[in-house]
Amino acid sequence: MNAVPNPAFSDQEAVGLESVAAYGMSPDSLEWSLLLAAAGSTETSRTRLHCLLAEQREKQIDWPSLLRGANFHGLSSLLHQNLAPHANWVPAQTLNQLRAAYAMNMQKALVLSRELNRILGRAGALGIQLIPYKGIALSEAYYGDIAMRQVGDLDLFVRRRDVIGIRSALRELGYAPRLAIPENSEPDYIASGYEYSFDGPLGKASVELQWALQPRYYAVDYDMDGLFARAVEVTIAGFAARTLSPEDLLLVLSLHAAKHVWGRLIWLCDIAQILNRGNLDFPALLSRSRELGIVRILHVTLLLANRFLEIPIPAEFEPAIYSDRTARVIADEVTPSIISGISWEENKIGYFRLMMRLRERRRDRMRFLARLTFTPGPGEWQALKLPRVLSPVYKAVRMARLAARFTNR
Repeated sequence: MNAVPNPAFSDQEAVGLESVAAYGMSPDSLEWSLLLAAAGSTETSRTRLHCLLAEQREKQIDWPSLLRGANFHGLSSLLHQNLAPHANWVPAQTLNQLRAAYAMNMQKALVLSRELNRILGRAGALGIQLIPYKGIALSEAYYGDIAMRQVGDLDLFVRRRDVIGIRSALRELGYAPRLAIPENSEPDYIASGYEYSFDGPLGKASVELQWALQPRYYAVDYDMDGLFARAVEVTIAGFAARTLSPEDLLLVLSLHAAKHVWGRLIWLCDIAQILNRGNLDFPALLSRSRELGIVRILHVTLLLANRFLEIPIPAEFEPAIYSDRTARVIADEVTPSIISGISWEENKIGYFRLMMRLRERRRDRMRFLARLTFTPGPGEWQALKLPRVLSPVYKAVRMARLAARFTNR
């Protein structure tokens, strides 16, 4: 592990990220305990927050450190919500900062919601279905407040067959892809890639268009048609849209958190909010996770949500989780990095070993390794321009670039 900000965060997610030294929380600090209590969604966590604030007379709270930690973990709005009732114990300056951050986040969320409505309308006119699933859709559907999560961009799922059509529609709305894919390589990119990022009226990387959950080499071949078929209707800022079913959302968010080694507490808060709704179809959830070979990823996610936020592990999962020794070992291994804000650098061997250990089936580990080694991507296409007839050569380019990366050459 290296003490560097996670390169996988978008520009919006990284706003306000501090260096690890500036973030500066330790697991036994009052500030860390306060942050966890504010992130919790149970009566126990609210009681603990009250008690911790009362303790400040004996141990001074480092309020700037707490605010930095909340910003890093995407919890500023939750901290504002939970500290506001205790105004007599919180410095006015701290409350004012949190209030201002919440107001700014609300304003941005409303702007994003208007843009989302515009994009969905254009897509609908073309007969293209889009599914917003993180950000404002998740915040309003599960937190009851469009600004309860720090917003950054619009994350949209699209069917693979509609990628070209919606990309052209977004261009008409003022968006441009950030990645320049040669025309002769675009079919290969859509076949093996998973997303387009667009700059537009709301700034850089303000729209993320995905037709798969992750890069192909992660070897999680989610049934995207099934995901669209199971989508449910929600209301976002007054207009109707479709988003993921609770079961799909829990699995998708668990995969996303695992990809980034659960580095921000807000991702565990999202899991907690879904579990708290109590409307999950556990047999379907178990069946889907087994089919995809991501049972261990789900186990680690639930263990971490229980460890940090005291969310009870569903009874349907308890026997399997407590018999999954590898999941418990991995949860122990990643806990220090979550607390310290230290990122697992994604292009290092240790990270990819962890991704393999997260898969309970040997065949998935082998698929991950093979695809990681042989699946070319934008880096290969940008490093060497070849006519499409020579596309197989990109596999060799991929292997050479990986070897150079892992040997730091």
